[in-house]
Amino acid sequence: MPGEPGPYDEALRSRAEAAFSARYPGYDATAIAALRASEYARLDESGSTYLDHTGAGVYAASQLRRHHEILGSGVFGNPHSHNPSALASTGLVEQARAAVLEYLNADPAEYDVIFTGNASGALKLIGEAFPFTAASTYLLLYDNHNSVNGIREFARRAGARVVYVPVRPPELRMDTGLLERALTEPCDEHAPRLFAYPAQSNFSGVQHPLDWIGRARELGWTTILDAAAFLPTNRLDLAEVKPDFLPISFYKLFGYPTGIGALVARHDALRMLCRPWFAGGTITLASVQAEGWYRLAPGHTGFEDGTVDFLGLPAVTLGMEHLADVGIDAIHARVMALAAWLLQEMTSAVHGNGAPMVRIFGPSSTGSRGATIAFYLLDPSGAVYDVERIERLAGADGISLRTGCFCNPGDGEVAHDITAEEMASCFEEPDVPVTLGDCQRIIHDHTGKVPNTIRVSLGISSDFGDVWRFMRFVAGFRDRPAEAVGACR
Repeated sequence: MPGEPGPYDEALRSRAEAAFSARYPGYDATAIAALRASEYARLDESGSTYLDHTGAGVYAASQLRRHHEILGSGVFGNPHSHNPSALASTGLVEQARAAVLEYLNADPAEYDVIFTGNASGALKLIGEAFPFTAASTYLLLYDNHNSVNGIREFARRAGARVVYVPVRPPELRMDTGLLERALTEPCDEHAPRLFAYPAQSNFSGVQHPLDWIGRARELGWTTILDAAAFLPTNRLDLAEVKPDFLPISFYKLFGYPTGIGALVARHDALRMLCRPWFAGGTITLASVQAEGWYRLAPGHTGFEDGTVDFLGLPAVTLGMEHLADVGIDAIHARVMALAAWLLQEMTSAVHGNGAPMVRIFGPSSTGSRGATIAFYLLDPSGAVYDVERIERLAGADGISLRTGCFCNPGDGEVAHDITAEEMASCFEEPDVPVTLGDCQRIIHDHTGKVPNTIRVSLGISSDFGDVWRFMRFVAGFRDRPAEAVGACR
């Protein structure tokens, strides 16, 4: 265990929380206390400080109870039929589809919902079916999840250009001048072009302007808005922001179920996709007596391979209802109040010699950012504490945080000033498997840089106790040399 907790002693917490609540009335201490007691009591009962909401949401007790009540009181069969049990399942599936559209304020005449295994599966559907040609362009930010980056392989196989627009340190925001130039670059107006970026970075918490969706679409681009890190704590209104494609993983929003995602798509964008295969459930008719004899079903049916998770989908409806009951605006106000306090405490934390204890990657204030914070812990000399060691020590204190690059190599490379030449050293042997850990060691050995990061993130169940306990953990490293705890190497 690191050193003494100092200013974050538990005896001082009640006074600090009262001052915090007075400063941030949107936090609503009474409401979150009631919510924790009724829906998330297991967090306090188990001594858990959960700070990985960007990794996965936390499910409410009522979500499980209500889902089990539905399953325990009905008989549900494969929905690809018209018998009573099949029709009961179809009803649950369509309720979930309608609940997603309602939550996003999406007009059913404009948008459809395709159920997938997760957001990555939704993105793969786009990539494999988008009509890339040799005259096409796939445009994306450095700041993107690997499941968005992966679409570039489909583009390259078609001979299309792949263009990345960098983000700029220290705040890791998009270079708007370069983005505008890339969007307006002369091109073949008849060639399909695809532009993708995240509403909120899963690495830094930066919230990129949503009006780039409208700008890109008016210039003829088809758009993907990755809202996986944004939706759990922010309102997204598809009557105002109109991406062509919106991938979702529901466990990110409300924890359960974990194996269901969706692609929310504009009807006209869906019609431009050309699937490379068909499967059970996606066709109206097929024959084995001649190649090419099949007819893909229209709309979402043509993209939902096999049988959807008809027993799991009622949990999506219940999760959407739970978010609506708690109130997304209330969730947003609470987590941003906590993030503001946490950023202030982290950036003001110093060792006895005045050296900073924390280096933030991304914005150090709450302007145009979410409640996801990436950082290093530094010793009095500025050396970086071993990131994986920090994760283990946090775990011993019951704190769940995240380390790594978070499937976002672009932000990580910019944040840690990793050059293309330095990254190339990880790919010198094409036939030799190289893990993330291997690459981190190679770069550190060659350059002394530490391409690894710690991340904490807040969500629906977060309260002041969570951030207080985390800062008590951080304070325990004050004046301790990295060698005594574990220096990155």
